Formats: sequence, structure tokens, C-alpha cells
Amino acid sequence: MQLRVASYNVRSMRDDVAALGRVMTALRADVLCVQEAPRFLCWRRKRRQLAASGGLRVAAGRRLGGVAVLVGPGVRLLHGEGHLLKFFFWLEIRAIAIAVVEAEGVRLAIGSIHLDLDEAARLHHAGEAVRLLQETADRFGALPVLAGDINEQSDRPSWRHIGERLTDCYPVAPRGDGFTFPARNPHKRIDAVFAAAGLTVLSCGGAEADPADLAAATDHLPVVAELGPAPPAPVTGEEPDAPSR
Repeated sequence: MQLRVASYNVRSMRDDVAALGRVMTALRADVLCVQEAPRFLCWRRKRRQLAASGGLRVAAGRRLGGVAVLVGPGVRLLHGEGHLLKFFFWLEIRAIAIAVVEAEGVRLAIGSIHLDLDEAARLHHAGEAVRLLQETADRFGALPVLAGDINEQSDRPSWRHIGERLTDCYPVAPRGDGFTFPARNPHKRIDAVFAAAGLTVLSCGGAEADPADLAAATDHLPVVAELGPAPPAPVTGEEPDAPSR
């Protein structure tokens, strides 16, 4: 199994939709975690259009929270769900969308999140999202993968909280400089894919898309991680007998 899991903040499709569609196609994602998915007028239709532009279909996500998981034809969708995270007065409603998929006998629970700009809320939601994802993974016997717009960099508390429980894919097998924001002059890595220890990270980095399209499509760059199963544990034989004297 080799699965391409991507994360992309599409800014509610408010920018160049044609460029966004070309980037979606270039991602070649088996599973795409979306942030700032359309959530107002005709939101279901717009999400379907977004998914179709990359050869995907909507698998999970509710209107509030603006997160979704899209899946391609190469994976089997077993389950989709969405959860609102704790509401903080005056802050945006946040959520997690989770899809349970299977590919070549490997089962994954893949969650999409978009954390807040407020640090306290961000840290609380990071812990809540990891817990909800793990509960779903346990229920289906799946390996958890979490992807999204973390809204902070890797030295900050929320990122560290997630990274202590799941592997930050980019440092393991980096491709490119890893920067994701802002799209026109990227110098921060605030979007990421985190995977369970039971998976092998084959590569992680940006999309092979036209730079002009990447700059025009939205204000974030996508992240794509190629994941495979963990290598089998080496078979150890019995200790050889000690030589006789």
C-alpha cells in the first residue's frame, strides 16, 4: 500500500477557482483533508464541486467548522463523521471531520482540523481532536492520521502536543522546504500531516503544481504525505548453541 494523504486550506473557494481545480488535480490525493471548506450558501454543492475537481468525493464533514475529508476511487470508504469542538465565546466554531478508509487491507482513520488563532483555544482543540480521532480509530481497528491547518509552527505547544502522539511527517522524509504560508511568499510551516507510528512516511512536502496556480488558488500551500505500511518486524531465530568443549 502507498497512500497519498494531503491537507489544503482552500479559503472557502474565494480565490481563483480554476487555479484551485488545477492544483487539486495535481495533488493526485487518495485522501484530502480540507480546511475552510465552503460552509454558507449552497455549501454541499460547492464541496461536491471542489471534490470533483480533484477526482474525489466528499466523505466526511459538517457545515459548521468548515473542515472536510475527501476521498478518491483508490480507497474504500467505511465511515464518515464530524464533531464540533469546544466552543469558546467570541471565537470561531471549530470541528474535526473524520473518514475511515481502507486501502489494500490497511485501515486508516483520517481527520481534518483547522485550529484557532487563539493559543489557549488552539491547545484545547488539539487535545480534543487527537482524542476523538483515536477513539474512532480504536472503534474501527484503524491507524490514525491527522492533517490540517495548525495555525502555529512546530515549536509551539499545540503542534508539540500532536507531535508527541503522532509523527509529524515532514521531518521524517522531507520534500522541498516545507513552507505553506502565505502562498505567495511562503516562509512558515503551519500546515501538516501527522501519522501513526504503524505507518511509514515515504515522503512529505509540497505539491507538484504550477507555481502560478499555487499562488492564485488560495492563501495556503497544500501538504502531501506519501504513507505506506510499517515494515515487518525482523524474524529472530533461536540463539545458536554454545560450542561444545
